[in-house]
Amino acid sequence: MSHPPAPLRAPLEIEFDYTRSLGPVLSQFMTALADRRILGARGADGRVHAPPFEYDPVSSDPPGELVAVGPEGTVVSWSWMPEPLEGQPLTEPFAWALIRLDGADTVMLHAVDAGSAAAMRTGLRVRPRWSANRVGSIRDIACFEPCDGRAPGGAGPDGTSQVSAGLDEASQVTAGMIITPVRLHYMHTASPGESAYLRGLAEGRLLGQRCGVCGQVYVPPRGTCPADGVPTHDEVELPDSGTVTSFCIVNVGYPGQRVTPPYVAAAVLLDGADIAFQHLILGCDPSDVRMGMRVRAVWSDSGSISHFAPTGEPDAPYESYARHL
Repeated sequence: MSHPPAPLRAPLEIEFDYTRSLGPVLSQFMTALADRRILGARGADGRVHAPPFEYDPVSSDPPGELVAVGPEGTVVSWSWMPEPLEGQPLTEPFAWALIRLDGADTVMLHAVDAGSAAAMRTGLRVRPRWSANRVGSIRDIACFEPCDGRAPGGAGPDGTSQVSAGLDEASQVTAGMIITPVRLHYMHTASPGESAYLRGLAEGRLLGQRCGVCGQVYVPPRGTCPADGVPTHDEVELPDSGTVTSFCIVNVGYPGQRVTPPYVAAAVLLDGADIAFQHLILGCDPSDVRMGMRVRAVWSDSGSISHFAPTGEPDAPYESYARHL
């Protein structure tokens, strides 16, 4: 008795740089961090929020006053991180903690280097451990650490720098931008249907699955019919020709982009399929792409579809793909 091939597995990585404008409030907050100071915002109800809000949660107005808080504070709740992940603040085990800074009414999330989980507790008094090179970033606070009432070396009684080592007035983070790299690494295990589909692509074949109840053909396979909730076991080989059901012209570029804008991303309904999937349409001017255009897959040497290109056939009648939009 032969066994089905094992599902395919591969490491995947998703990453992008998240970019946002600091604005007038966070610009002041980040500039203060570079000078070993932490600012909060006083709300319309008198409560002090740290980090500061950009718009008052009560009145929806920008903060009228920024006030100094901390730098010491109290752990309100925490969770131990026994095996730090890549990119986290510390490489040794640490705690993620919600910390209420002195003078603040809200909490801020940061790392606490307590040495061990046994040393962590709710109510623990902590103070910031400042980074040696501060640039106006939340990471100017390297982490928090337990404090015994004594100020850290090189700082005054309130924890602020005796000699300013932060940004000078000309370098303040005023209405600047922050770029935060976001990365996700994980191991993806394809379902049996997806594995068969991927193996088929390597052979230049397009494989889908048909529901035994409603007869719908899904490509790529879904494993289960979303209409009837039953497994889809019947394998169907489809041609590599189809119809554009809807599309958009992409005009905005991004770092690492492999196709130069403008180009077309379209939903392609393969002949014999009951669901469209997204792919590139190349081989013609983007302005020539239209709903109903007949297209065929252009295969790459690596055993995958590079893109779809017009076949030159007459457009498919609207009624043939209307329910697939």
